[in-house]
Amino acid sequence: MPLGPDIVERLNRARADLRMGVPVALVAGGQGALALAAEALDPARFAALAAMGPMTLAITDKRAATLKARAYDGDVARLVVPDEATPAWVAAIADPSGDLATPMKGPLLSRREGGATLARAAIQLAKSARLLPAGLLVPVADAAALAGSEALTLVDWDEAAPVLSASATLHPVVSARVPMEAAEAGRLHVFRPEDGGEEHYAIEIGHPPRDRPVLARLHSACFTGDLLGSLKCDCGPQLRAALAQMGAEGAGVLLYLNQEGRGIGLANKMRAYSLQDQGFDTVEANHRLGFEDDERDFRLGAAILKKLGFSSVRLLTNNPAKVRMMEAMGIDVTERVPLKVGHTRHNAGYLATKARKSGHLL
Repeated sequence: MPLGPDIVERLNRARADLRMGVPVALVAGGQGALALAAEALDPARFAALAAMGPMTLAITDKRAATLKARAYDGDVARLVVPDEATPAWVAAIADPSGDLATPMKGPLLSRREGGATLARAAIQLAKSARLLPAGLLVPVADAAALAGSEALTLVDWDEAAPVLSASATLHPVVSARVPMEAAEAGRLHVFRPEDGGEEHYAIEIGHPPRDRPVLARLHSACFTGDLLGSLKCDCGPQLRAALAQMGAEGAGVLLYLNQEGRGIGLANKMRAYSLQDQGFDTVEANHRLGFEDDERDFRLGAAILKKLGFSSVRLLTNNPAKVRMMEAMGIDVTERVPLKVGHTRHNAGYLATKARKSGHLL
């Protein structure tokens, strides 16, 4: 076996590099480019990149719609970076926090020529690193040679794209007994993904039989709701109510998936909260940031259930998308069990938006 990193390991390195403001070398279909995350842009590296050739700022079609920029590539807009542009200009395009204060950012010119594969790659890598979905690119003739001479991470996108679109393979790490308020007969299972991402957990209550539908919940991590008791969402009450119901029935399994903010990370979730304070609803805030309504991967939950030996569930959820994904992944949902708790005057608008725009049954 070669000692060097495989594509999964190189992608993990690339995410770490982007978060630290280090360029990543991308190649696809005979083309090459250096890519930087717009959020982590360093002035010195920006100047070095600008000296190498014409730069492009890749943003999603959602962010482009906010900026009234043309997304000729459908899901991606490739903006021409003007010669006089500064890191502050890039940050203003990528980050919507100042949109209302400085709404006029154009005119913005979008590229039509060439392909958008490397632009999509830069955005997808930034997303996977929990950064704003925007990447700065400059074409290079021999990305592999430049990566070697500058000790940069090289990512062959033809090889990497299928890996990033697939759900990460999970491996059990450890499980141990954890007596809880909801049930003294509790056990915590820890699962670690192969791609170097965050670990996910299964909280098993009692000793649920594997040959019958188990009362189950897929719960996405919510630091503000689960830990701080935030009144802006219903996550904390849902977590505690689900565990309490499992404790009352004597059996159940709660999957705690580290997909904060519908999969965009805590920092971007707080950016969305700031936009909500400006008058945008939860879906509009995500779109202004450049994200989809929901970036979570519920396939992880199905994989954990299977590894624990379950094939059918009574699913505690108000979200039909979770039911559809479980069934698509081979988990039989024999019953959808409603979980309507945690309504407050602070989250009334949020819950109404989830029902109206995301199809939640509230």
